[in-house]
Amino acid sequence: MSIGRFSKKRILVTGGAGFIGSHLCERLLNDGHEIICADNFYTSRKANIAHLVNDPYFELLRHDITFPLYVEVDEIYNLACPASPIHYQRDPVQTVKTIVHGAINMLGLAKRVNAKILQASTSEIYGNPSVHPQPEEYWGNTNCIGPRSCYDEGKRCAETLFFDYYRQHRVDIKIVRIFNTYGPRMHPDDGRVVSNFVLQALNNTDITIYGDGTQTRSFCYVDDMIEGMIRMMNSDHGLTGPINLGNPQETRILDLAKKIIEMAGSDSKIAFKPLPENDPVRRRPDTTKAKQLLEWQSTICLEEGLEHTISYFSDMMGH
Repeated sequence: MSIGRFSKKRILVTGGAGFIGSHLCERLLNDGHEIICADNFYTSRKANIAHLVNDPYFELLRHDITFPLYVEVDEIYNLACPASPIHYQRDPVQTVKTIVHGAINMLGLAKRVNAKILQASTSEIYGNPSVHPQPEEYWGNTNCIGPRSCYDEGKRCAETLFFDYYRQHRVDIKIVRIFNTYGPRMHPDDGRVVSNFVLQALNNTDITIYGDGTQTRSFCYVDDMIEGMIRMMNSDHGLTGPINLGNPQETRILDLAKKIIEMAGSDSKIAFKPLPENDPVRRRPDTTKAKQLLEWQSTICLEEGLEHTISYFSDMMGH
């Protein structure tokens, strides 16, 4: 879809070669905008955006947002950060720097060029929640010194910075809290439950479940997530969020494993291992605000999303 000459926006997407970032870049390009994709490729993959690099309105910058970036843009989507425990725990100090210094640098850029800026926050700021489902007003139950804290507390600090820039400098901010998202272009080695299970099923190896499998997650397909983020960015001035984006349908991890084994036509068995420290037992968003304020809700069912995801990984593995 093309748009009018004067409504074409110049948009910076940090972490634009990552799983969600690459889908966002692709969608914004298709909507007729000019995209600057900034990524240091710490956890992202060039293959995710290879099909975009020849587009004249797509520009790729290898850049680490812990350092300032000087570009002229209308909007900034700040997604840059390792987002899976296996990646963000590998270098926890750098994870905090990416989230906190990165937020400061991107907010500084937004202030300088008067750009609207959206922060990709996370359901992890709720920690191991004692309230279900989690509304945006819930302050969370987090451990500030645990192995996951570099990510959880980093993202909480980033939200603080966004609101301080909003109050002190009147920067036009938007915050979305992203719940479990899955789909094609997930990193095969990121340790997330969907990609783990799909790869194990396709290889006919044991599917590893940590704990007894009764813990729940709420899985949102990536196309739905992108739609929610864009609606939030395009929302009225003053709608800052934070707003939960995710699928409110809870799925037990054990049920997910069985579904993937069946859909992949796999011979895999299920193996149980101890639950990691501070791993949340339940995770489900209250998406009332997204429905009311953005007229958004997830529409793609788990079976359809898994079909696309299994097909992607099957092609990647040459099956």
